[in-house]
Amino acid sequence: MNQPARLTGAQETSLAIAAAVVTANAYYIHPIIGDVADHFGVSHARIGLVPALNQLALAVGIFMLLPLGDRISNRRLTIAFATGQTLSLAIMTLAEGFSLFVLGSTLLGYFTIAPYLLPAYASKRVAPERLGQVTAKLAAGIILGILVARVGAGVVSERYGWRAVYWIATTLMLAVTIALPRLMEGGERSAEGRQSYRDLLLSVFPLVGKHKEVLLSGAIQALNFAQFIAVWLGLALYLTSPQMGYGTDTVGYLAGLAAVSIISTPRLGRWADHVGPRKARTIFAMIQFMGILLLWPLGGSLWGLLIPLIITNLVGPGVDVTGRMTFLALDPAIRTRLTTVYVVIMFIGGGLGSYAGTAAYDAYGWAGTCILLGLCSVTLTALAATARRFGR
Repeated sequence: MNQPARLTGAQETSLAIAAAVVTANAYYIHPIIGDVADHFGVSHARIGLVPALNQLALAVGIFMLLPLGDRISNRRLTIAFATGQTLSLAIMTLAEGFSLFVLGSTLLGYFTIAPYLLPAYASKRVAPERLGQVTAKLAAGIILGILVARVGAGVVSERYGWRAVYWIATTLMLAVTIALPRLMEGGERSAEGRQSYRDLLLSVFPLVGKHKEVLLSGAIQALNFAQFIAVWLGLALYLTSPQMGYGTDTVGYLAGLAAVSIISTPRLGRWADHVGPRKARTIFAMIQFMGILLLWPLGGSLWGLLIPLIITNLVGPGVDVTGRMTFLALDPAIRTRLTTVYVVIMFIGGGLGSYAGTAAYDAYGWAGTCILLGLCSVTLTALAATARRFGR
């Protein structure tokens, strides 16, 4: 069977931009959630249904739909799910009632599968020695999407209203959906193309039994993602508290620090190609731990907080990239299902981090957030060090 054509540099960049657009959709709500609640006349507790059901639907969608990537071409699935995202965003944009808005957001989460299909698609079209570099480029695109969504949505909403955010999001998704058929070349075939969907879904479990490292990589990234969410939830509560006295715009501007990841992540990926993903991940985890330890002593100053936040944003995405590298170099026929396991575990960590982050701050203030982050980080570092034995 002929191998799929290698991706060009322009195609790699275009896929990274597409990854940014499809990822951003889940993050627009974060800075404008209060405006949306006021518009629909619902309480802040009830508006929490929007991101909560979105994330729950995302986890269900990943488990139910992502394994299809090992049976149906990643190209066809990506186009189909991008279309679903576009329609879901249109529902949110035009919704006059809160229930319809929640439905659109929930469907949006269910169809947000493209960010996890694109690395598997690209991994089949790059030379093995460039896997880390290209995976990192796509990860940088995802980071860019999160950055633009969190910073840009607040600015647009302040000037033009929250609904303008979703008009822009829908337009961008429509453009990406139209471009994907030309951007993504066909030609890949799965070795298990005749396997039934039921058997394909159930086959995830024996695959994990044969490749147990994906569970460890998933657990490490779950802690990494939990830290990411907990630190920003804690900062949002801390900086806007009477103790610090800043506005929510300050939190949004700080979110712009994620821009350093766009520069650092591809370089960290190339370095990981040379030294190996497991060694690189351990080093990234140790650097991140040192940054997290600085959050408490430097937390009394906004300028002081910049130091640990820059450190963690520099290396945090590298933990994810190197985690994916541990299984994306395996048989192409199983990569998407292994990605399913990895991402589902990651979002479980994100859910726990969302709850634990706010609970820790509510109980013990910024000190509680820092203690929680320290415990997560030391556990992550220990697991990363333990995982190095798989590479021997």
